[in-house]
Amino acid sequence: MKKILYIIFILFLFTLLLKGCLKQDMGYDEPSKFTDARPLDVIEYNLPPFETKTIDGVDYLVSRGEVGKYGGDFVTSTIGEGPKTFNPFNTNDATSSQMAGLMYDGLLSTDAFTGDVTLRMAKRLNILPDDMTYIIELRHGLKWSDGREITADDVVFTYNDIVFSGYGDTSTRDALYVDGKLPTVEKLDKYTVKFRTPVPFAPFLRNLSMSIAPKHIFKPAVDKGKEYFRGFYSTTTKPSDFVVSGAFKLREYIPAQRVVFERNPDYYVIDKNGNKLPYLDRWIMLIVGDLNNDILKFEAEETDTTTIPGSMASRYREFEKKSDYTLYNLGPTTNTSFIIFNMNTRKNKKGEFYIDPVKQLWFNDENFRKAIDWAIDRESLVLNVLSGVGQPLYTAESITSIFINDEIAKGHSQDIEYAKELLLKSGFKLKDGILYDKYGNRVEFELLTNAGNTQREATGVSIKEDLSKLGIKVNFKPIEFNTLVNRITNTLDYEAAIMSLTGNPLEPHSGNNVWRSDGTLHIFNQRSENDMKSTDKLLPFEKELNEIFDKAKIQTDVQKRKELYNRYQQIVAEHNPVIYLYSPVNIVAIRNKFKNIYPTQLGGTVHNIEEIYIDK
Repeated sequence: MKKILYIIFILFLFTLLLKGCLKQDMGYDEPSKFTDARPLDVIEYNLPPFETKTIDGVDYLVSRGEVGKYGGDFVTSTIGEGPKTFNPFNTNDATSSQMAGLMYDGLLSTDAFTGDVTLRMAKRLNILPDDMTYIIELRHGLKWSDGREITADDVVFTYNDIVFSGYGDTSTRDALYVDGKLPTVEKLDKYTVKFRTPVPFAPFLRNLSMSIAPKHIFKPAVDKGKEYFRGFYSTTTKPSDFVVSGAFKLREYIPAQRVVFERNPDYYVIDKNGNKLPYLDRWIMLIVGDLNNDILKFEAEETDTTTIPGSMASRYREFEKKSDYTLYNLGPTTNTSFIIFNMNTRKNKKGEFYIDPVKQLWFNDENFRKAIDWAIDRESLVLNVLSGVGQPLYTAESITSIFINDEIAKGHSQDIEYAKELLLKSGFKLKDGILYDKYGNRVEFELLTNAGNTQREATGVSIKEDLSKLGIKVNFKPIEFNTLVNRITNTLDYEAAIMSLTGNPLEPHSGNNVWRSDGTLHIFNQRSENDMKSTDKLLPFEKELNEIFDKAKIQTDVQKRKELYNRYQQIVAEHNPVIYLYSPVNIVAIRNKFKNIYPTQLGGTVHNIEEIYIDK
């Protein structure tokens, strides 16, 4: 227990230090960084700790914000085509995960202000001296939205029958393996469960934040097998069929238009006066297609919050003086934007390669990938795509990570001549401004990204121009987001893509499924579901990454974990399986009519959605 507490304390100290460094590095005190707008403030809050209050046998969680008022809607938006599923165990995109987060809670959570692990559905957590045994007592009297009581049976079922059995997205399960073994979970009594890990496991507590499923609803779906489960609680499910534990439940979904949630009257969070939360009647997400429509909806007062592109930061800061909104600077995002190449050299069930074998040779050539890395002008991307509101990114960890490798983070400037030298080493030749490989094939590939994201579309245009200086022809093609995800993670029929993943700045192990060779998001060399565990054609650096993440997760010494994660970032920078691009500053606008608004870098704008209310 002392070791765990020590780790959390050290992480907290690192977080405090990081805030100070970011304020200096990102130029929050330099108006020029925001294109002549005055600098946006980094907001800090002083709120009391969470408390539990028992009323009529129910262990309520007491909110920390001020007492508010009931009623009204909070309208937000998403670009793209909307959620792919409402099943919390099948989500692998940000929108679907956000939907699940509204409807289902976990045992624990991460405090959006401090980064500490905090109680949620759990009333009490006790870590035994062996640092491998976790006793968790549920809050008594919690109810599912259909009135059934939430008990230890639901917890044990969730982990044993869904997660550990490999139903839905297996990222959580895969991250919990230690020496081929999973943790165990057992019921001690109606409200108490015991988890036990094979060895002390540093990231374990954060894995207990995943959604808990209602056993009486999900068991019939599990009994029908994994194929059936993939379609369970899909976007075609009737809203009345959903049984949830979160602050909101689904009321309406109209594809390509909107998702509407209504308050869950049985939610277990109350305010200081004992009033049940949430205060809002409805939480509405409009599906707006692209970033331009997102901004237009906000300016037309059809939405209540939006993320402000860097190009508009000055404009919105000026408008703020006479507007009904407030701008919040949340610092660098935890997103890592990057370009990847399809390095998969396996064959599908038909015995065919997923992509052209000629291009496989290019993408698996380290000099080729390194040349691309050196040819990209990240400073220009930040200036032109982000309007200077951001900075270049060179590491596999986000700029906000407390485990960032400072040496790798320094990066390098664009160097076209050096990039040409790297290509020459692998036999590529430039003739009349066109690049050919050593077999005489012209170097040309398709670069995908998700349509509607104007930043990524602008990034693709810029990268196409940069690579043309090497004689490479890039066929840049924005496509629908769900189609993009399917091609990268399922059908594997893509050549290159610009994407972004959200990292956890407090725990690199959250990226385990990206960097382990059998991870479900090991997208640069993604295996099909049939050969996910196979080590066939495993690259040497992939083997080392496997070893690093296996060692780091059972290492309880923070400094030694830091050394391991420094090495993984060095490997990625040396071999360039993923080429990182930039990190924007996250600037959000929220209508002033909403109170209990506490945006944070870790939690975003609506992490405390149950507390938010309208000051009528």
